[in-house]
Amino acid sequence: MPLPLWILTGPTASGKTELGLKISNNTGMEIISADSMLVYRGMDIGTEKPSPDVRNKIPHHLIDIVDPWEEYSVGQYVKDFEAVTQSLRQQGKQFIVVGGTALYLKAIMDGLFEGPPADWEYRNSLKTIAGEKGPHYLHALLSEIDPETAGKLHFNDQKRIIRALEVFKTTKQRISSFQTQFGHKNPKYDCNLVAIEYERDALYKRIETRVDRMFARGLLDEVRGLVSNPLGLSRQASQALGYKEIMDFFNGKYTFSEVTREIKQRTRRFAKRQMTWFRSFSNIHWIHAGTENDTTNLSEQFLAWYTTAKRPYQQK
Repeated sequence: MPLPLWILTGPTASGKTELGLKISNNTGMEIISADSMLVYRGMDIGTEKPSPDVRNKIPHHLIDIVDPWEEYSVGQYVKDFEAVTQSLRQQGKQFIVVGGTALYLKAIMDGLFEGPPADWEYRNSLKTIAGEKGPHYLHALLSEIDPETAGKLHFNDQKRIIRALEVFKTTKQRISSFQTQFGHKNPKYDCNLVAIEYERDALYKRIETRVDRMFARGLLDEVRGLVSNPLGLSRQASQALGYKEIMDFFNGKYTFSEVTREIKQRTRRFAKRQMTWFRSFSNIHWIHAGTENDTTNLSEQFLAWYTTAKRPYQQK
């Protein structure tokens, strides 16, 4: 029988961390992170990672588990996630998954397609081609070899288009042929997913406030310390939102005011992409924020939903 899984998600700056803490205080549930950047030690300010004091009071899992120079994949996350959930269940502990990395959530809910490893030389060559000929060109290439996958992807979804082309180059098979089990419900879990939704202007204001707060807390010094380490940053960590732009700032690409605007703009775009992902999930329950700071209302909505959703499991 699938095990019930409670998930709280939402776009960046929607207050998932704060809301998760409030829910934990009300329910006693421990927190499992579903954030691809919280796994890295030392990347604290730019990710608004819960403080050690907070984590001492409320147990958090899958935070600070790898060094920033190490690679960490969604496949490894799924393995770590399953180990943590199994341990917590054996101890009789309740937990909630909190995070906004859509690929992690999809892998939990729908299972994971584990294709061939990345071919970075080929990926970079495709990125160069896209830069020269435009994104439509790669989408047209994919349409010739895998029209099913191409039909599901927007031409601007370069990351997934490149991955599909890479899989075909490596295996001589379409990525869609490998994904027959991906996109179906994971038989291990009965997922109950709730997502936070703000009006666009309110969310954008929260994003601007968050970015300003990160700079005030010392984001520049945090990134300076990370890049000064001889081991550097892994490919994934170096692409983290905010960190990448500040590294460009250190290299002279931006002035300080420009990098601040750039991070805010890219964060808004990222939040928009997240919402597109979340709306594609089935059986999702939305809780709606009415103001820019609405944690009390959101927690009440979540607890009302949680109480109702939990009843079928209690009756079994």
